[in-house]
Amino acid sequence: MTTMQLAGIDFTSRPTKRKPVTVALGELQHGVVRLTRLDLHERFEALSQWLHTPGPWLAACDFPFGLPRELVQALGWPAEWRPLMQHYTSLSREEIRDTFAAFCDARPAGAKFAHRACDVPAGSSPSMKWVNPPVAYMMHAGVPLLLDAGVHLPGLHAGDPLRVAVEGYPGLLARELIARRSYKSDDKAKQTPDRLIARKDLVEALEQGRSRLGVRLRLSHAQRDALVADASGDALDAVLCLMQAAWASTQPGHGMPADADPLEGWVVTAVSTGPGARG
Repeated sequence: MTTMQLAGIDFTSRPTKRKPVTVALGELQHGVVRLTRLDLHERFEALSQWLHTPGPWLAACDFPFGLPRELVQALGWPAEWRPLMQHYTSLSREEIRDTFAAFCDARPAGAKFAHRACDVPAGSSPSMKWVNPPVAYMMHAGVPLLLDAGVHLPGLHAGDPLRVAVEGYPGLLARELIARRSYKSDDKAKQTPDRLIARKDLVEALEQGRSRLGVRLRLSHAQRDALVADASGDALDAVLCLMQAAWASTQPGHGMPADADPLEGWVVTAVSTGPGARG
């Protein structure tokens, strides 16, 4: 029997040599995830090439797969996922920013953004957010790569059943293991000893399997040192997504809740609180 390859993808909307897309690859056996390697993709073409590789594989991607239904309805955009994504990705980033900014400007303070049902249980940023972090742009760049590769997106889009992508979010697992301690920064001035210690603690918790996911991480000494040394946290975020992919690979429907909104999507491993739950 072919072993399923697992991947955790730490995404960026503008990959460069300094800030590439980081892909953690591994395998799950008997509840243990063995990290096989970390790939760095400086261009989307390289990531696309990997997405076209034959399965079986399952990847957890750190970017949103859907927009809030409330937002879509207010804008009069298509109410089915594939036509919605075709419309959304046809827009420029400037058009997206202006449209979303106008939507937010018309709403009261404290409720500027529309949210997906998964945002509260996942603790994730609204998928319409275009700054800090620019997840709306990440979705704009990432979803076309998945569609072009013919990948299966559970609950959203039928594709190759041997190549599956789910929406991951490393912050969800990190908070379970080290609470709200900060463990990363792209700003060198903020790459502090406290964040270094937090990364060490996070790696140790992953190796000991201290999360509700029921899987633990196996690393070589060199891999452990590399994850701790990466002050940007990109490598560690990719590994956190890898662990979420491992969990999803063992779940019915790849971990997609039965009541997940087929327009909005869902962050894998977030606990559903029932139909229509929103914050």
